[in-house]
Amino acid sequence: MSTTLLARRKPLIPARWAPYVFISPFFILFGAFGLFPLLFSIVLSFHQWDPVAGVAGMHWVGLDNFVYALTRDDWLRKAMFNTLWIALVSGIPQHLVALPLAWFLHRGLGRARNAVTGAYFLPFITSTVAISLVFSSLFSKDFGLVNAAFASLRQVPVLGWLLPGQSIDWSQPGYTKWMISAVVFWRYVGWNTVLYLSAIQTIPTDLLEAAQIDGASARQRFLHIVLPLLKPMMFFAVTLSIIGNLQLFEEPFILTGGTGGIDQAGKTAAMHMYAVAFMDGDFGTASAIAWLLFMLIAGSTWINKRLLGARA
Repeated sequence: MSTTLLARRKPLIPARWAPYVFISPFFILFGAFGLFPLLFSIVLSFHQWDPVAGVAGMHWVGLDNFVYALTRDDWLRKAMFNTLWIALVSGIPQHLVALPLAWFLHRGLGRARNAVTGAYFLPFITSTVAISLVFSSLFSKDFGLVNAAFASLRQVPVLGWLLPGQSIDWSQPGYTKWMISAVVFWRYVGWNTVLYLSAIQTIPTDLLEAAQIDGASARQRFLHIVLPLLKPMMFFAVTLSIIGNLQLFEEPFILTGGTGGIDQAGKTAAMHMYAVAFMDGDFGTASAIAWLLFMLIAGSTWINKRLLGARA
């Protein structure tokens, strides 16, 4: 009797609504912590706002925040220059090294390939804070291993003329961006290597074997077969580098102690946006800077699409 009653009991929700109820937690969380902050930042970029006063403290200023950021914020221009400088110096070598390295790993290591690839990939999954703290010690002026290595290389006759004659103070403006670029390059070159290696492994071996039978050298096979077929992955990898480098925050923040270094030589656009919002309390201008940075990333990605994606 009880079994019959349980079978006849009406469900709490209609069966047609059950799938939507089960996936609703994702949409609720995304709406609360993803979509709402995004839309609110758009609204906030056109307002002057004192967070202490609550929403009632918002005052419409139109495009004034964007005009101020573009014309009167000298530190933003310097931060944008630093960001583009680091993006170019660390980003371009990443791919120039990762692409041939992936080809070498594919052809030359055999069974050891996976272990070596994992070693190259390890920096990418390591904590950014831990990496930055370790490199802060490595680039120490008096006790860092980098300066110790330079001191040893100065004993070599040819290199002695190229290297500075004394220990480098990496906190000085002329060296800060080089230090940050070295850390970013070291961390992400393994990630790009894994991307290119995965794409190379999808290339049909028949093409490479046929080219080899026809007399094509390894260099010719790489340039005329592998590279053209890697265009989609190159577009994807370069796009990720553009997005990541233009939003660079953790490495320069920790390496410069959160200040951007002497004369703000290591401050990036993301660091400046953070400082404007949480140190100056100007959330409206910070939101405008965020959307200007978004437009820069979108424009750079469009250029990358024209260069690599059109023929991908």
